[in-house]
Amino acid sequence: MEDQAKTELFENTPIPKAVMQLAIPTVISSLVMVIYNLADTYFVGMLNDPIQNAAVTLAAPVLLAFNAVNNLFGVGSSSMMSRALGRKDFDTVYKSSAFGFYCALICGVLFSVFYTVFRAPLLIVLGANAETVSATGEYLKWTVTCGAAPAILNVVLAYLVRSEGASLHASIGTMSGCLLNIILDPFFILPRGLNLGAAGAGCATFLSNCVACIYFFVLLFVKRGHTYVCISPAQFRPTLRIVKGVCGVGVPASIQNLLNVTGMTVLNNFTSAFGSDAVAAMGIAQKINNVPFHIALGVSQGIMPLISYNYASGNIPRMKKTFRFTASLALGFLMIVMAGYLFGAGQLIELFMKNEQIVAYGTAFLRAMSLVLPFLCMDFLAVGVFQACGMGSKALVFAILRKIVLEIPLLYLLNWLFPLYGLAYAQTAAEIILAIAAVFVLVRLFRQLEQEFKPRKTDS
Repeated sequence: MEDQAKTELFENTPIPKAVMQLAIPTVISSLVMVIYNLADTYFVGMLNDPIQNAAVTLAAPVLLAFNAVNNLFGVGSSSMMSRALGRKDFDTVYKSSAFGFYCALICGVLFSVFYTVFRAPLLIVLGANAETVSATGEYLKWTVTCGAAPAILNVVLAYLVRSEGASLHASIGTMSGCLLNIILDPFFILPRGLNLGAAGAGCATFLSNCVACIYFFVLLFVKRGHTYVCISPAQFRPTLRIVKGVCGVGVPASIQNLLNVTGMTVLNNFTSAFGSDAVAAMGIAQKINNVPFHIALGVSQGIMPLISYNYASGNIPRMKKTFRFTASLALGFLMIVMAGYLFGAGQLIELFMKNEQIVAYGTAFLRAMSLVLPFLCMDFLAVGVFQACGMGSKALVFAILRKIVLEIPLLYLLNWLFPLYGLAYAQTAAEIILAIAAVFVLVRLFRQLEQEFKPRKTDS
């Protein structure tokens, strides 16, 4: 009965209802994740210590690097699982999920070991100086040395659960950790609690990710026999077909995130040359802009199982209409958010820091960053379609274009032309070009698919 319900969702549920059922829980969980990131910044900001706030900002590329593993085994395995479900190939579903889980666990442990061994040179690469190195190292001790494995497994398990259409359970698992983090932050960070500063934020994050993992383990135990997600060691048999299928999508997605880490590290190094106030302001502006950023990301991730299933089953009209409906909805919302940021940037920055210089920097940064939102939405949706269809090479091309060809060179150019303030416009300039390319590539892709597949059924 449960399997029939999942098939009904993918094949026959009206598109607006199917999109909402899959995307809304994913967007909510993404928003909760952003809120808990903002909570770190907010409570650390209450210390009125730019060094502590800068430490959280400088550590961000390392935490973003977790997404390289998340995407390799989360996006890669979930895409293969959804496509296998569309073909009714259930054995592949089980083996793909076990492969993704155990590889993520192994990589999480290796991540912790690597950071711990090479801690000193890595902190220098991140842009930490004599002023910020201690606070940054303490934050990363909890989030990476202790917390890499639970942080990665939390996200990968959510991808695996979401691949069979169980977006609500995936979101509850993610949100349970995020909400606990928000509750723990003031106790660990502030003077009236343990007064650990940035290190306290890292400790709260570590504990919260452990709780989220426990939720997923309990869920899979309770639903055993009624779920396609399998983490049994007996199913961890990495055949060439499984490895190629997962890595064909996962490796390009992973490279995309590694390039994001590179871009953020370059940005932080440029910004740190202007002092800790500038670094703190850039970090606050980035985290505020991450709210709509993660809405767009959540929407693209939420509809991936629907896109994957209908692509694999040959129902291209339903796949195409799903994309159109989602794009129109997301673009309209992000245009409204962009307008709000342009007019209210100063007030939003002041919520996190009362420092006059930081507010001035942050206001200019946030206004510049907000211009990217409509264009970023189209890029995310296009890459989501490529990943859902197993077209990892197209997603990789977009990642290389975004960071290597466009954004990183633009950081150098715009910082030279407009020192410091030009940095905030680099991503916007890059995404305008990518959005145009995304529309062009998607139009061609849908035309090709309509010629290759005869629709098996008309859309509901």
